[in-house]
Amino acid sequence: MQSFIVEATNRPGELARVANAIAERGINIEAFSLGYGTHGVLAFLGHDEKGLKSALNAEGITFKEVPLLTIWLDDMPGTVAKAASRLADAGVNIEFFAPVEFTADRRATVAIGVDKIDAARTALSDQLVDWMIPETALAGSATR
Repeated sequence: MQSFIVEATNRPGELARVANAIAERGINIEAFSLGYGTHGVLAFLGHDEKGLKSALNAEGITFKEVPLLTIWLDDMPGTVAKAASRLADAGVNIEFFAPVEFTADRRATVAIGVDKIDAARTALSDQLVDWMIPETALAGSATR
């Protein structure tokens, strides 16, 4: 699984502009956005990675593909720090970190985009979990 990360200007409409380019092709996405000062970053996950890549390219939107893994974390202090430290100790840089699912038993599934996917899988092997974007997540789907 890949995440597609777009550097953007932090201004009204940037997420809408990029999400619309994807939605016009009927591609279902999970979207994340973060702004700081005048800069922003948008990240997209999708079932149709080839279509997502094509949509961004067609609109001239520059992006970076980052491989993802998904892990489980208990909802308690220190679990993010421990996972991040294990990756750092393995020489892995985190480029994307976002919860994608929460369960009633107080566990979260977290998607992590990294520069060294094999080293990350080894470092977090006891926390790996299979996760796919739910079919019901239609935030980025075209509604025509």
